[in-house]
Amino acid sequence: MLSTPQHPDLYSEDGQQMGLEFLCCPSCSGSLSFNGPELTCRDCANTFPINGSIPQLFVPTNLTGAKRDVTDEIRKFYEATPFPNYDEFDSIGALMDKARRRVFAKTLDEQIPFGARVLECGCGTGQLTNFLSVGNRTAVGTDICLNSLKLAQHFKEKNRLSRAHFIQMNLFRPCFRQGSFDLVISNGVLHHTSDPAMGFQSIAKLVKPNGYIIIGLYHKWGRLTTDIRRGIFGVTGDRLQFLDLKMMQETGDARKTAWFMDQYKNPHESKHTIGEVLGWLKAAGFSFVTSIPRLSFFDRYGNSKRLFTREEPTPWLHRTVIEVSMSLTGQRDGGLFIVIAQNARR
Repeated sequence: MLSTPQHPDLYSEDGQQMGLEFLCCPSCSGSLSFNGPELTCRDCANTFPINGSIPQLFVPTNLTGAKRDVTDEIRKFYEATPFPNYDEFDSIGALMDKARRRVFAKTLDEQIPFGARVLECGCGTGQLTNFLSVGNRTAVGTDICLNSLKLAQHFKEKNRLSRAHFIQMNLFRPCFRQGSFDLVISNGVLHHTSDPAMGFQSIAKLVKPNGYIIIGLYHKWGRLTTDIRRGIFGVTGDRLQFLDLKMMQETGDARKTAWFMDQYKNPHESKHTIGEVLGWLKAAGFSFVTSIPRLSFFDRYGNSKRLFTREEPTPWLHRTVIEVSMSLTGQRDGGLFIVIAQNARR
């Protein structure tokens, strides 16, 4: 179970200046210092501007080998179409009401203890980061898209959420010391990167010993329904959008457009299985805790689910049958599955 942490806050009492002992240069991992309106690395002398209250600590991935770096392509896409949209959620009360109607967000809020330090890698417009910060937690949201972060920062400032903080960062080049967070969340992000396994290894290093990581990925079979709809939209000029029942449930044209663009027009996505992720966990020194969907024929996820209570992974054949069945149920959430794991290294 996620325990109540004992550590100083990441930020000073005024909620503005970062405690630099938890930050590092994303280029060389050196120490940072404030130098007027920017941060400077004491080791490599690189400087990083602060845009409003958002430190821009993004540096390129510089992938080597055959894999194509899609970072700039994805960043430009989300700069033009930030996701999710804040339309109709202009107050913390409205945002909390929305989040608590969603079982996963509600369960996170109930089970992450007060005082925890939480990092969301790929926070988009920061709705989850802002929501989790309300529970007296230090919640840090990072993303590659400055426009999305500005929406997150605007909502934070408007609602005086002093424990939510936003940083522009490339998850392949983190700007935090290893082991800085009780919980790292990256939901619906890694499958939009050039190398999801390498991205996982990168952010997993930010989890403190015995801390937890939550990742959400598109499933190999759970995404099948979305792929079929994408093909239909492609040949009909984006007509017949009523086929996406989840989008039809959204209120407001802006929110529907944001969902449609994210699901059907994204320039890059990959698909994965829970079995594949189990290999990532082993390589990073993490232990499987649980997953959504549950890897049991008779145990459904619900409000009573304990997210941080360890379960034993089911046998390969059992797991495969459940994963294949996601081809019939994946349309409910875009074919996303979630894995929760604990850092077993001490």
